[in-house]
Amino acid sequence: MKNEINQSNQVLDGTDLQLLDLLQRDASLSNLKLAQLLHISPPTCLRRNKRLHELGLIERQVAIARPEAVAALVGYGLQAVVEVTLERQQAELLDAFESSAVAEDAVQQCWRVSPGPDFILVIACRDMPAYLALSQRLFTSQANVRNVKTFFATKRAKFSPHLPRLVDKG
Repeated sequence: MKNEINQSNQVLDGTDLQLLDLLQRDASLSNLKLAQLLHISPPTCLRRNKRLHELGLIERQVAIARPEAVAALVGYGLQAVVEVTLERQQAELLDAFESSAVAEDAVQQCWRVSPGPDFILVIACRDMPAYLALSQRLFTSQANVRNVKTFFATKRAKFSPHLPRLVDKG
């Protein structure tokens, strides 16, 4: 079955997958515009959109700020990608570090990874003093953190939160 995915006895057809792809690229599109792009009626589009939410395929909808535009108003800030290696990797210790990381507003993304470090964090801070305060809370004060390697971003060449296309375009 080309362009069809079965998840927990819920079948997604090509139109569902195209709708999900469109919403990932621009969730601000009106239902009418989505329906036009998909060549379906607006009520059908709305029903399919609601179903994608009910199935839990759409986690949430957010606005993505353009860093350059925000920087003009409030400054560039500091972005970093951080590798964190723990001393011990028991499940409860991994969970404890993960909980403390996700509780920090400056941590935009927290990934458990393998092999290599235990975590990769994407961090956005106001400035270096804010990063230092965060690093004290997250890394220095936790006895189980063995190694931290921080890479400070100098340029964002691409940022895209969508999954790769789920359907063939041709």
